[in-house]
Amino acid sequence: MGGILIIEDEPGVQMTLEDCLQAEGYTTETRGDGMTGQEEAETGNYDLIILDIMLPRRDGFTVCQNLRKKSIHTPILMLTARNTNLDIIMGLRQGADDYMAKPFDMGLLLARIEAILRRSALTTSETNRSTNIYPFGEFLFDLQKGTLTQGDDLITLHAKEFSLLEFLVKHPNELLNRVKILNEVWGYESETTTRTVDVHIAKLRQKLGESELPRHIMTLRGQGYRFIP
Repeated sequence: MGGILIIEDEPGVQMTLEDCLQAEGYTTETRGDGMTGQEEAETGNYDLIILDIMLPRRDGFTVCQNLRKKSIHTPILMLTARNTNLDIIMGLRQGADDYMAKPFDMGLLLARIEAILRRSALTTSETNRSTNIYPFGEFLFDLQKGTLTQGDDLITLHAKEFSLLEFLVKHPNELLNRVKILNEVWGYESETTTRTVDVHIAKLRQKLGESELPRHIMTLRGQGYRFIP
């Protein structure tokens, strides 16, 4: 999986959300009505859905309800133009994880998104820890077998590439600076520089087929990296 699906019909809100989220290192996809938004959400290819209530063709309550009935458990953050308890209660009862009233503060929205993703990652990691299997996108990273596969294809990783990917998948959606990665993967006593981290990240991206357009290992300029499952 990876990225955030925005289901919102107001072009201005769409653009604001896309620009701010992409600046934070998230990948985004946008749909402008409830029907096509639900169809895209049903693919299950997203870490989070931002869902407006007032949508053409199908309202957000119905979309949320339909997704939960179809066992799509992607976290949903609902947007409402009316800050009323009725909208909030209805959204949460239909299966939404959180809500924001318009107009919203972008900083607060980002904080809500990070909290939702953190809770989701903790739930997922509990399952993963018991199986030592970490799926992301088209890949399956099996720590017990020591393998990374893409479909039926086995991807060969060198020891440090394996250790680096293991550290990344165990810290999904977190901002990881180069020093932290260096200390955790290479060790505190290592004389290796942070430049080595960049080189190994580039090698991992190449093996994932993401050298030109990263989908899972995102760079936050001047800050570090974020792994998006």
